[in-house]
Amino acid sequence: MTKKIALEEHFMHPDFVDYWSKTAINISPALFGKARDALEDFGEQRLGAMDQIGIEKSVLSLAGPGVQAETETKTAVRMAKQVNDFLGQKIADTPTRYGGFAHLALQDPTEAANELERCVRDLGMSGAMINGCSNGTYLDDDRYSVVWERAADLGVPLYIHPNNPPDVPFMYNNHPELWGPVWSWTVETGNHALRVLFSGVFDRFPKAKLVLGHMGETLPYQLWRFDSRWEISNRGDMRLEMKPSEYFKRNVWCTTAGVYSDEPLRCAIDAIGADRVMFSVDYPFERPKEAGDWFEAAPLTDDERAKVGRENAVALLNL
Repeated sequence: MTKKIALEEHFMHPDFVDYWSKTAINISPALFGKARDALEDFGEQRLGAMDQIGIEKSVLSLAGPGVQAETETKTAVRMAKQVNDFLGQKIADTPTRYGGFAHLALQDPTEAANELERCVRDLGMSGAMINGCSNGTYLDDDRYSVVWERAADLGVPLYIHPNNPPDVPFMYNNHPELWGPVWSWTVETGNHALRVLFSGVFDRFPKAKLVLGHMGETLPYQLWRFDSRWEISNRGDMRLEMKPSEYFKRNVWCTTAGVYSDEPLRCAIDAIGADRVMFSVDYPFERPKEAGDWFEAAPLTDDERAKVGRENAVALLNL
């Protein structure tokens, strides 16, 4: 069995359930909430699921949206610190099996940058997970330059995770099945990442690191077209130092979280490189055994399997 590290593995804190409940609209009413026991478990249930498929370490993150959905800045800052301290203690209790991504209150960018540094330096975390936009602003906003700069200086990634946008576009009208994990979360998160790229964040911070789940939110499939259509787009005064595709091969990584399919795996590896794709489960929202069985049989060379399963995560997260 291939040794693995998993990067999109979620937990829940009781004080954050109300935030999490904002995503109930996206999930079947018969199913929403059934994962809470697994989310709140840090013992035999979670560790057993990891052991079953050879996961040495899970990098844990709060199930979203968390404080990305909080409108009061002081509350967001306080709650983010609370859950980071909680996760930091879980990591300290089981350091060989658990790592973590910080939860940041981007409502105060300077405070978010300082909290990221605290979590990395003092609590043993490996970066931060951002659950979509914060009060309608995305990570391309100039206000977040301090966060990108700090993350780059620390050498840690920001992982953009899906969440609902601030409004519901008409294209989803009368199709609630498209609103959420089937499609809209992919569109929202992929668009978020493209805003970051095309705004020049990676030119200003060439050492910045961005991670996307779900096999890159379909973006690796589109790299040629991004380059081709960028040349004719209505871009005004916007300029980039490199082709769009080249930033994916320098600044972007992706995980297999929630996508257990050979074709997108090969596409991601062939498009952005075997050093930039990493194994994940998306626990407990996906079945670990399904993820593990698929990965062991996927059409990979032994070198690719070792890189995707474990080695790339060790290198990116300085584990």
